[in-house]
Amino acid sequence: MNDDLRFNNWEYPEIEDGKPTKYNWVVQHKDKLQLGFKTDIGAFSYINAKNYVIIEDFVQIGSHCSIYSVSTIDNKQGLVKLKKNCKIGSHSVIMPGVTVGENSVVGAFSFVNQDIPDNVTAVGVPAKIIKNNK
Repeated sequence: MNDDLRFNNWEYPEIEDGKPTKYNWVVQHKDKLQLGFKTDIGAFSYINAKNYVIIEDFVQIGSHCSIYSVSTIDNKQGLVKLKKNCKIGSHSVIMPGVTVGENSVVGAFSFVNQDIPDNVTAVGVPAKIIKNNK
């Protein structure tokens, strides 16, 4: 489907803290989530925004992704920022304090524990840059 058509009737989703949206993704600490225009978040994704999560315009997040601004395993905390037009593949995990750059792509099943610059493709566990997208 053409992206323009897919987003013709896009509107901000109604989000209740800790409850699935009508698209079946969940946010905890919804008041600390900044959601951009025409974002697309896949079903069964989870966002913990305790330390803020910013998802800029036109970001696409696949299904079953986890985005954490806090980790209780290693006590890491920090803002997560997904910059304009980046894409996060299905089943990926974004850890606290990470920024994914504008127009960058994170491959499916990746574990992102450090910043990803603009205009690259990164994949793996942990995610490594494999391609410059320019």
